Amino acid sequence: MNLHEYQQLVDSELDRLVPSEHTPPATIHRAMRYSLFAGGKRIRPILCMEAAHAVCGSFCGALPAACSLELVHTYSLIHDDLPALDNDDYRRGKLTNHKVFGEAIAILAGDALLTLAFQVLAQLDIPPGRKARLVAELAGAAGTVGGMIGGQVADLEGTGQPPDARLLETIHHAKTGALLRASLRLGAITAGAADAEYEALSCFGEHIGLAFQIIDDILDVEESSAALGKTSGKDAQQHKITFPAVHGLERSRQMAEAECTHAHLVLESFGEQATGLHQLADLIVHRKS
Repeated sequence: MNLHEYQQLVDSELDRLVPSEHTPPATIHRAMRYSLFAGGKRIRPILCMEAAHAVCGSFCGALPAACSLELVHTYSLIHDDLPALDNDDYRRGKLTNHKVFGEAIAILAGDALLTLAFQVLAQLDIPPGRKARLVAELAGAAGTVGGMIGGQVADLEGTGQPPDARLLETIHHAKTGALLRASLRLGAITAGAADAEYEALSCFGEHIGLAFQIIDDILDVEESSAALGKTSGKDAQQHKITFPAVHGLERSRQMAEAECTHAHLVLESFGEQATGLHQLADLIVHRKS
């Protein structure tokens, strides 16, 4: 299955899971779907499904759990773009949610997507213990202690501070890395992975999550707003702590390649069943948007 086919599969499931635009209250459902179907690459759900495939040779029913990740990711983007945070007008080449629906509805749309993610997990037809692990994993990845919100707080409080490698690592292991690592873990848990398999996929997630953020920081410097689908150069304008700011562009590229190499190595025990994860690792490091 190629990337486009994966995206179509995820979009079809998301369309099933999210109330239609005509379901009352219609405004909130239009706002949720506006951002959810704005053209995302669906990297997180695809990583989840490929992690399940690495364990059991198929998706093992991981599609709904995979979609819960995209719901959380989209919520975070809607809130990131708000005037109180990154204050951005465009996301994926379209006006941001609050520019279309207003700040109040944008906040509620993000809240609703986050809430729906846990409803999706709670309704999975899997053993209760496995379901509880999925809920705990996603909640931790999105939370304050080593999770996405904690990373966002560190990012906010680090804005304007001198470039610092330790703070940079703290921010991005949490802000971006935690949800990417959770993508692998949710796939592993859904597939009933053994402890060694779970740890290997978690390690892959750590490496590829860091590589993803390094490339994001590089693209913010090198690519145009048109190419990125969002305002480029904002990291420097807002004096954020980024990999290019701390390490320079060339060293940052080398670091991303090193993380990708490590990611490939930890998959060796899965053999050909991890082919998709190998391809995703290369895609993440060599993407241009």
